[in-house]
Amino acid sequence: MKTSDLNFHYPENLVATQPGPSLRVMFCEARAFPVELNRQGLLNQVSSNDVVIINNTKVVKKRIFTKNGLEVLFLDSLRDNAWLVLMPSKKLKIGDSIDLPGGVQATLLEKGLPQKLQLNQVLDFSYFEKYGHMALPPYIQKSRGERASRSEDEAWYQTRWAEREGSSAAPTASLHFSNEDWSTLKGRGVTVCPLTLHVGLGTFLPVHAETLTDHKMHSEFVEIPGETLAAIEKTKSSGGRVWALGTTVTRALESLSGDWFEKLPEGGLRGETDIFIYPGFEFQVVDVLMTNFHQPQSTLLALVSAFAGLETTLHNYRWAIDKDFRLFSYGDLSVWTRP
Repeated sequence: MKTSDLNFHYPENLVATQPGPSLRVMFCEARAFPVELNRQGLLNQVSSNDVVIINNTKVVKKRIFTKNGLEVLFLDSLRDNAWLVLMPSKKLKIGDSIDLPGGVQATLLEKGLPQKLQLNQVLDFSYFEKYGHMALPPYIQKSRGERASRSEDEAWYQTRWAEREGSSAAPTASLHFSNEDWSTLKGRGVTVCPLTLHVGLGTFLPVHAETLTDHKMHSEFVEIPGETLAAIEKTKSSGGRVWALGTTVTRALESLSGDWFEKLPEGGLRGETDIFIYPGFEFQVVDVLMTNFHQPQSTLLALVSAFAGLETTLHNYRWAIDKDFRLFSYGDLSVWTRP
């Protein structure tokens, strides 16, 4: 499949630069025309014997600006104080030094996507909390005309149930919901369970290959508690549906059929997944996908197209754009049921 098959056009004014005043949902029942729902309408779609799986990852402010304006997004720590990062490096050479805030010095070890830096000291969460910015996507920076994040982003770009530090970006479908929403569902008998996927290179890197199969997916950390696995099994056996809140949850759950994870003593699973979901993939776990609108030619749009069908996905995106749905990370929600 060509990457260009995942292309669509949209007006720049639909790129959301902050959360909307209310939840708008494009609800896409399989083999039916999309309809618009509000929050209550969406919650009413969840049945008492269903399970909703959410991601409890917590965003760490890993975007660092140097004194001369260089922007470095820290992704994965390696051994001996080395890091994988994303940064503009065309004007840099291997071995060049980069002065970071707090007296930290970095040396460029490798170029490409991602780059590798060697640091002269350990960076922990407190360093990023002191010097870091939320890693907002470039299209939000462009639409705002601002490179640095705003103070409001620290609340806007974090889920209400964020618990486990480690993510470089928010699982943005989760930004639409609150703990009160889950309490409402639980009060009707719906099971709501967490897992953890720390967003990193697997989600961040754009697709540059002409064909999707030539794109290399990078791995991301996943942990799924035993209670969550048991709830999924119980739901499936009783004829209920598994609702995945976001592409991160979907990737974690659909990795269960592979050999990415090791079993934990308490019955959960932990590991790293580099699963790449694109049209032709056969879903084993997820029955309903809740996710934001995604950029053209992205791995995230490939996942939605695999779930709902490419033609249906692009048709429904055009429907949403015609109705001025807000797009991307701070934009509106789409919900898809499996054909």
